[in-house]
Amino acid sequence: MSIHLNITGFYAGLLALLFIGLAFNIIRLRYKFKVGIGDGEQPILAKAIRVHGNFSEYVPITLLLLACYELNGGANLWLHIFGMSIFIGRVLHAIGLTKTTGVSKQRQLGMLSIFLVMMILAVENIRLFLLN
Repeated sequence: MSIHLNITGFYAGLLALLFIGLAFNIIRLRYKFKVGIGDGEQPILAKAIRVHGNFSEYVPITLLLLACYELNGGANLWLHIFGMSIFIGRVLHAIGLTKTTGVSKQRQLGMLSIFLVMMILAVENIRLFLLN
């Protein structure tokens, strides 16, 4: 049996580059503020750490759900819609949280997009399982 995850692989690649960019931002700020561990009580570093942490909390399970959907024969159009929603949502979340630790439209849209995609993919994967 041959397994292909071309579309998921594409979005995983984009998200990996974004993840690396978020990590480099933390490294840059650690160097700037001379902080080795923690946030050194630097609010901008604390926000950068939180953006990176939020990404690492939500993206892996969502990518796994996307991969399952692709393996289950999910439609290419929907795979792209979900993949772009994950990527754009994570960019918006990073922008929103970088601007303020309070409420921002970008942060809200970023979280709404990841929760919506996660929920739809979870339900869709369950539905596809039950149909087989």
